[in-house]
Amino acid sequence: MIAATSLTFASAETSGAFAQDSDVESILAENAGNAEAAVSEETMPVFVAEEVVQQVPEEAAEELQTEIASAASLHELVAKTDKGFSLSEEMQCLAGAVYFESRGEPLDGQLAVAQVVINRAESARFPSSYCGVVYQRAQFSFVKNGSMPRIRTGSNAWKRAKAIARIAHEGQWDSEAGDSLYFHAKYVRPSWSRKKVARATINTHIFYR
Repeated sequence: MIAATSLTFASAETSGAFAQDSDVESILAENAGNAEAAVSEETMPVFVAEEVVQQVPEEAAEELQTEIASAASLHELVAKTDKGFSLSEEMQCLAGAVYFESRGEPLDGQLAVAQVVINRAESARFPSSYCGVVYQRAQFSFVKNGSMPRIRTGSNAWKRAKAIARIAHEGQWDSEAGDSLYFHAKYVRPSWSRKKVARATINTHIFYR
């Protein structure tokens, strides 16, 4: 924004006299210098030390929404989802849970596992982050001594898990698990399940609220 500088001459009534030509030239020069300084100051670039969040371009956001809307099935959405992106620590935990708990399940079963992790992170009864949920003591059997086993990152199963984690995190597809906070395999019957409300059964897993 360029600053505008106004020059006001005092009237004879208020100043008691009219300014001489030399005085006018002097005033004009002085104000011109002030205007130049103001313009220079206001147009100088400002560097911000803090992290700046860049908004996603509106066109890109609309394109993403169009792709989601055009997906006729979860399978199609997973196929359209970019799988070459790098993961933050939190998303690594979410995708890891999908990979280890449900990589042999159909896609809707994998999405349901991701939804449980997300629901827990949003519940006051559990840790407030994906990693906190996944590494909570005695919750997920694949976690050994507080760490996750090695992932075959070149496998198709891992690529699908990454896509499912992203879809779940961004809420791109509704899961049958809904508001579930628990799940177990059908071939076991834990005592806690009798006190929970079943929300969905997907392949070999039962999901509960």
